[in-house]
Amino acid sequence: MFTYETADQKEVRRFRIAQFNGRMATVTSGEATVTGFVRSVLEQESTTPPRWTITIIPNVPKDEIKPLRPASRARPFAEDYF
Repeated sequence: MFTYETADQKEVRRFRIAQFNGRMATVTSGEATVTGFVRSVLEQESTTPPRWTITIIPNVPKDEIKPLRPASRARPFAEDYF
């Protein structure tokens, strides 16, 4: 899991929307870029200005799937009528 802390309300809103909709979010912190699903957005109540801690579950890129055999050479059905 990746933990990110911010005080930017616009960024927090973007993470909450991504969490609600089940979409992935991308965070760039320094040189590291993490893309994944938002697990939690927690406000730290004792700080001024308000700060939030965002927890992201990184998404591992999948390997490209190779076809098992070459594509079919059959003609499309519509070609039989023209």
